[in-house]
Amino acid sequence: MKYILFLLVSLNLFAVDASVKIEKDVEHRTRIALVDGSTITNHNFFKILQSDLKISGHFLADKTHHKGDISSSYLLPVLKSKEYVLKYSLAQKSGTKLIIRLLKASDGTEVFKKSYAIPSKNKMPFLAHKAVSDINTVLKYPDVSWMNRYVIYARYTTPGKSEIVLADYTFNYKKSIIKGGLNLFPKWADKDQKSFYYSSYNGLRPILYKMNIYTGQKVKMATSEGMLVCSDVRKDGKKLLLTMAPEGQADIYELDVSSKSTKRVTKFNGIDVNGKYLDDESSIVFVSDRLGYANVFKKGLHASAVSQVVYHGRNNNAVDAHGSKIVYASRESQKSFGANTFNIYLTSSKSTSARPLTTTGTNQFPKLSVDGNVILYIKHRGNGSSVGYINLESQQSLLFPISGRKVQSIDW
Repeated sequence: MKYILFLLVSLNLFAVDASVKIEKDVEHRTRIALVDGSTITNHNFFKILQSDLKISGHFLADKTHHKGDISSSYLLPVLKSKEYVLKYSLAQKSGTKLIIRLLKASDGTEVFKKSYAIPSKNKMPFLAHKAVSDINTVLKYPDVSWMNRYVIYARYTTPGKSEIVLADYTFNYKKSIIKGGLNLFPKWADKDQKSFYYSSYNGLRPILYKMNIYTGQKVKMATSEGMLVCSDVRKDGKKLLLTMAPEGQADIYELDVSSKSTKRVTKFNGIDVNGKYLDDESSIVFVSDRLGYANVFKKGLHASAVSQVVYHGRNNNAVDAHGSKIVYASRESQKSFGANTFNIYLTSSKSTSARPLTTTGTNQFPKLSVDGNVILYIKHRGNGSSVGYINLESQQSLLFPISGRKVQSIDW
């Protein structure tokens, strides 16, 4: 149990303010205004559209909630100073329907028009995300389809109990998919987000399951003494990196999905956890206490040599990787009582330098997007938490409040 506690404590020290930070030079972003043609005004939908446009890094959205006829190409004179105007109409009588029209602000010429529909009213945020990602594509801006993906996370409900929840990236949509017992560390099993892995701590030994979110079918993948966590999935889905402690000490193993056989990757008389595939997936980056404190290391899957990645801080306890990019959380204060400061840093497997991405508060759970261009992380202050995003290309960031229970782990 002490190894489980090590990982849980390492992953659950997060916190800080919930502000919005916009850093990119506004001259490099497209000025756009939103005109709401809905019969019933939905202010939350307007805010979601604005957030999507901002975090894409490609737009500077007018904050005014304009109203107007979606079928008309007439634009108010005040809108002529923009480059584009996005007219939309949202209806939620039975399910959710959205119509959008993208117009050139100079002359009202229609650039793009599309209708969307979804049976669920609760999934309304996904229509906003899809519309903005489609507009990016039409205007030939870099892809932002990451915003269409689910976020999956575990959160504590009562002492010794948790639930696993699906959400959109803004947390405006949330749906609990596993309740009861202690089920932790969800990790997506495939790029299409049809299935995920999670660890069940409800018996004498932890069990790793794979579950289909559409059918509910559950398959037992592995079991181990002490602890069992799936920390990464190879791009082709055929192998997993696991943290297990069958001999008392936590080490990293690679599991073959088809045969369910495991191969030990690290062997250390201490704690090795949170392995992530690195570069061409022939090596890994992971957290270890080899120096007497949690720090980040890397090694080849078929080699014995281990090298240090991070050379500052005395507690670098969370890491993620995409290609050669490495993000990690580093403790930068040593308070005996009260919250410590944790900041997120970006480095590379090909460099020893690191760039801070946050500067204040306690920031944890850094997770790179599927394209490696955006970082998700968690901030917490007192009883309040926020999910944050940093766009590495545009250097913009957004935070969305997470109400209620404490997040234990997260993936997207």
